[in-house]
Amino acid sequence: MKLSVPDYILSIKPYIPGKPLEALEREYGIDDSIKLASNENPLGPSPMALKAIQSATEKLHRYPDGGGYVLIHKISEYLGLPPHNILLGNGSDEIIGMLTQVLLKPGDEALFPSHSFLMYDISVRGAGGIPVTVPLTSFSIDLDRMADRITDKTRMVFLCNPNNPTGTIIYKKDFEKFIDNIPPHVLVIVDEAYIEFVRDDGCARSIEYIDNNRPLVTLRTFSKAYGLAGLRIGYGVMPKEMVHLLNRIRMPFNTNSLAQIGASAAIEDVTFLENVKRLVHSELAFLQASLDDLGITYFPTQTNFFMIDVKEEADVAFEKMLKQGVIVRSMKSYGYPHYIRINVGLHEENVRFIRALKKTLR
Repeated sequence: MKLSVPDYILSIKPYIPGKPLEALEREYGIDDSIKLASNENPLGPSPMALKAIQSATEKLHRYPDGGGYVLIHKISEYLGLPPHNILLGNGSDEIIGMLTQVLLKPGDEALFPSHSFLMYDISVRGAGGIPVTVPLTSFSIDLDRMADRITDKTRMVFLCNPNNPTGTIIYKKDFEKFIDNIPPHVLVIVDEAYIEFVRDDGCARSIEYIDNNRPLVTLRTFSKAYGLAGLRIGYGVMPKEMVHLLNRIRMPFNTNSLAQIGASAAIEDVTFLENVKRLVHSELAFLQASLDDLGITYFPTQTNFFMIDVKEEADVAFEKMLKQGVIVRSMKSYGYPHYIRINVGLHEENVRFIRALKKTLR
């Protein structure tokens, strides 16, 4: 083919997700594997969400509600914010893509930490924008350094709080100082995919600063704490003018019926959410105590995942553990060639992980 493809598209390195458990078992000829690689919910989906989805399957011949009325009003009630400030997305990834498509022209700059969620770079390049990265300081986002890099060409800033893959947070006092000094032409986008797991009361929650005059967007998802990753449903909270802009390009029926129905039920499943957080926090303590006993270095976290220094090539450690039926994530593509990342699993899965890690590093 002799298609004319823009250079900025050719510059994109495709996002490589963790392979499904079944695919890896086929490829390596193993079974009875455990997957701790994609920050998924160890308890599965919300039971209330499952029940609601099962009762809705007979209506799959009907198109979904294109405006997501019921779910948006459930989110509105949950957050205490007006419905006109909420936009649904096919995962929060889709909203990232819409924001870059609407606000970036070729040559505009977008700022984000290095290292952080890889989709920021992909979405910015896909819109013809210029990604500008700012290194982390002690594995944390350095807002002072971020602010220093803003120029007249900067159109947006991405912050991941807690940050993926490091699990560190942005503190309220630092966030307030940062947004109070942001030029009016710069949109700040705060990705809070893991905010439900945070235990530090000093963590900034950007939704508290949303109003119709401040250029600020909060992104949240039902994939992690609510266990609905397979449905691809998330939302953005933003000024109502921004919602109107994104609705100009939003695909009709961008979130499917079962996703809307499942999320509408999940957001009311308070018992399930508390059980998830209780399990994650107790199993984090178990995993970290076990690593301390082994003298293995890891990085503290405010999420359901954390990074471990394996003192060798992460890809090699990944392969060794895979052959034992334990699937983890190499952090090489994130810029940490000697780290793996794991998410918290069920207790028996975490015991098996520790056993496999001991054998791998021996």
